[in-house]
Amino acid sequence: MTSPADRSPEPGQGTTAPATVGKTGAASPDPGRDSRLDNAKFVLIALVVIGHAIGALRGYGPAGALYYWIYFFHMPAFILISGYLSRSFDASSRRVEKLVLTLAVPYLIFWTIHQAIYTVERGGLPESLSVLQPTYTLWFLVALFLWRLSVPIWQRLRWPVLVAVAISMFAATADLGGTLSLGRVVSFLPFFVLGLSLRREHFAYLDRLWVRIASVLVLGTTAVLAVPISGHLSRDWLFWTNSLTDRDIDPLLPSLGLRMAFMGLALVMTFAVLALIPRQRTWFTPLGAYTLYVYLGHSVVLLLLQASPWYGLMSGAPGTIAMVAFGMGLTLLLCTPWVRRGMRWAVEPRLTWFLRRDPAAGPGDGARGGEGSEADRRRTATAGAGA
Repeated sequence: MTSPADRSPEPGQGTTAPATVGKTGAASPDPGRDSRLDNAKFVLIALVVIGHAIGALRGYGPAGALYYWIYFFHMPAFILISGYLSRSFDASSRRVEKLVLTLAVPYLIFWTIHQAIYTVERGGLPESLSVLQPTYTLWFLVALFLWRLSVPIWQRLRWPVLVAVAISMFAATADLGGTLSLGRVVSFLPFFVLGLSLRREHFAYLDRLWVRIASVLVLGTTAVLAVPISGHLSRDWLFWTNSLTDRDIDPLLPSLGLRMAFMGLALVMTFAVLALIPRQRTWFTPLGAYTLYVYLGHSVVLLLLQASPWYGLMSGAPGTIAMVAFGMGLTLLLCTPWVRRGMRWAVEPRLTWFLRRDPAAGPGDGARGGEGSEADRRRTATAGAGA
């Protein structure tokens, strides 16, 4: 997921024109957006929700295989896209301020909501109330915040991807604990840095016929392999959360080899999915702009669902089908305009009242210069949360 701050046009596209609003109040397509990426973001967020929805059914063979197959690549793919869309981040004061408002503030809001649910479910306060310990899905907002702050550094390096891989591999041999989800931050780092290194012309290679045929074979083969893997391999290899020191095998060899293999698998599957994603606009292309709403909103729904007695009754094929349908339906529901309006205070909070006015800022400079112009507000409202 990328944040609402990702509103800059792609290189070579010129300046993104403001979204126009018709009689119905619906925004027209933003000419600065990439349809392939918006399509990919919607597909991936749907897989995120479905993966979380079927989590309790992993003991059922087909559900377990689907769960593993999704987790092979869905977050690496999201992170690679997030890196690609973060290339214009220059760490200026305006950019950092916007980063805080679009990632840090929603993190604090949803962290509080999650903790409230945990408190009611457990009948008391949790052991730790540190905001440095991300709850449930919120690790991604922390990771994206830290990765994006480091963008200027990676753009200065001669071999950024190799450096990121080295950091990811060797940092995994140390116990980093759960603070700020540093284990995931460094584990997924190569995918973000690779995204930073990609250019629009690189995606053109995905449109070749032989690449698409190979992509079908890759996804089909990995779907078959997910069946035996789901029955014999620990889920820890899929979550990229903990260090390699918590496994029953040597943290150097073969652990580093397995980590590299999963990294390569995730990368191949990511490009396979992107190659098969439509380039043209589809019915779900506009929904790709609102995946942060889905990502944050579904976490609350699923935490409430998991706390209910009904969730534990789901089992077997009927339960799997029901939860897959529920996940898809929830994804679409959270993209609807009326749900977004109800969530906007938490996902895209406007805290201009909390910030001092910058004397150097003009009247249309947003958070620093007051409320900004009507066009600024409209662009923010219609663009939604990219991911």
